[in-house]
Amino acid sequence: QVQLVESGGGLVQAGGSLRLSCTASGRTSSISHMGWIRNGPGKDREFVARISWIDNEIDYDDSVKDRFTISRDNDKNTVYLQMNKLNPEDSATYVCHVIRRTETDVFGQGVQVTVSS
Repeated sequence: QVQLVESGGGLVQAGGSLRLSCTASGRTSSISHMGWIRNGPGKDREFVARISWIDNEIDYDDSVKDRFTISRDNDKNTVYLQMNKLNPEDSATYVCHVIRRTETDVFGQGVQVTVSS
C-alpha cells in the first residue's frame, strides 16, 4: 500500500501564494503519477495538476495553468504544488492523488486552502 502525508494548506489573501506538499511512503515503486485534485464548496471534484513518476510529464487544468507549478523531489518521494496568484475560486480542499501502474488510486486526507477576497 501507499501512504500519503500532506501539508501546506492555510488561509491567504487573494493574490497570495501557498505551497502544498505530499509525501508518499510504502510501495512507492507502484506509483505512475502523483498530483492534486480539489473539492470546492458546491463544486464537483476537479483535477488540478499531476506529474508522471516515469517521465516527469506534467499536466495542469486550464484554470491553474500559469499560476500553479507542480514539481517533485525524487529522493523524498514528495510532490509539491506551488500556488501563486490565488483567488477565492481556488478555495477548496486539496487532495493528494496517487495513480498506480496496476493497482487502485490512493487519495490523501486533504488540506484546506482558503483564499479571502
